[in-house]
Amino acid sequence: MARYTGPKTKIARKFGDPIFGPDRSFEKKNYPPGQHGSNKRRGKKSEYAVQLSEKQKAKYTYGILERQFANLFDKASRAKGITGEVLLQLCEARLDNVVYRLGISTSRSGARQLVSHKHITVNGNLVNIPSFSVKVGDVVGVREKSKSLEVIGNSLNTRQDKYEWMEWNESTKSGKFLNVPQRAQIPENIKEQLIVELYSK
Repeated sequence: MARYTGPKTKIARKFGDPIFGPDRSFEKKNYPPGQHGSNKRRGKKSEYAVQLSEKQKAKYTYGILERQFANLFDKASRAKGITGEVLLQLCEARLDNVVYRLGISTSRSGARQLVSHKHITVNGNLVNIPSFSVKVGDVVGVREKSKSLEVIGNSLNTRQDKYEWMEWNESTKSGKFLNVPQRAQIPENIKEQLIVELYSK
C-alpha cells in the first residue's frame, strides 16, 4: 500500500513540526528521529534537500500521494494567482480535508476513512472519493444513517468554529464551504514557495 501508515510522531520529528496535530510524544522528543537525532553536528542541508523536505512535509500533512500532488501542482501552475498559494487552496478544498476542518473527524486520516466508507455527502449526494474537490457554496454533511456513529459524535463534541471560510449547522450536521481561504487563513506551517522552486527546476 502506497499511503504511509507507520508511526506519525516519527514523521513529525523528521520535519520538526507536529504536522498531524497535538502530540505529547513529539513534545518530549522535539528533535529528528534516529541514533544521532539530537546531534548538533549534522551537516547543513543543500538547497534541493530543503525544498524536497518541504514538499514531503506538505504531502504528509494533507495525506496526498506523489502523483496526486504533482497533478495538483500542475493544476495550480495553470491557474490564475500565486502558484504556491493556489496549491495550498487546492489541498484545502479536498473533501477529506474539508471533513477534517469542519470537525467531523479529529484527523485527516480519519476523515479520509469516513469519506471512503460512504458516511459523507456533498449537496445531499453520497461521495466516497477523498480527493473530491469541494466548490464554493457546496454543503458537506454526514449521511443520515451515519449521524449516530460514536466516532463522529465524539469528534463533533470537541469541535470549534475556527475557520472563517466555513459555516457549520449543528442541527443538520453539515457545513458550507463559503469561500476559498486566503494564504493567511491557512494555519499549516508550509513554505509553499520552496515547493514551487523544486517543481520549477
